[in-house]
Amino acid sequence: MQWRGMRRVSAFAAIGIVLGGLMLLLAGCGHQAPQIPSQRKSNAPTVDSAQLALLQLNQQLAESADEAVWQAVQAQPESYALYEGNVWACILDAGDTDSPAPREGEEQVVRMRVSTLDGRLLEDSEGTYRIGKQELPKAIDANISEWHHGARVKIYAPWYAAFGITGTHAVPPYENVIIEIDIR
Repeated sequence: MQWRGMRRVSAFAAIGIVLGGLMLLLAGCGHQAPQIPSQRKSNAPTVDSAQLALLQLNQQLAESADEAVWQAVQAQPESYALYEGNVWACILDAGDTDSPAPREGEEQVVRMRVSTLDGRLLEDSEGTYRIGKQELPKAIDANISEWHHGARVKIYAPWYAAFGITGTHAVPPYENVIIEIDIR
């Protein structure tokens, strides 16, 4: 007899649990409970160890390049000034200072003689370039508006402001260079 009473209570309890669950389910339909901040997914970018190592290596390479360029500049008899992009430049001939300096978007004929820091000639070329359109090395493109038509400028540039990690057909990757330019 005792078992019969327990079955009725358990049957009522089971029905109550099922009905209670259905009511909770229906009450919560269509609404998402707000999340507390600790449950939200982080949108912060993640950097894996390989990316971090690469960033540190590039930083070390850039610092080493800056030091090598600075040492080469200090050994020169001319006076050099620091320009944008950690570029050191000496104006050999100011050119026509009454004319306007080259402006962004303007086409400009530029002769470039590119050498290694120890003076080995890598390239001697002349071409027409659009200023500010990344057709010239950053060392020139970022600073050419400081100089005038007819100017001759000698530039000492670290690899990252010159021809970068890819180089060109004549300039190797990661090469710190001397660029002599004539703005025609």
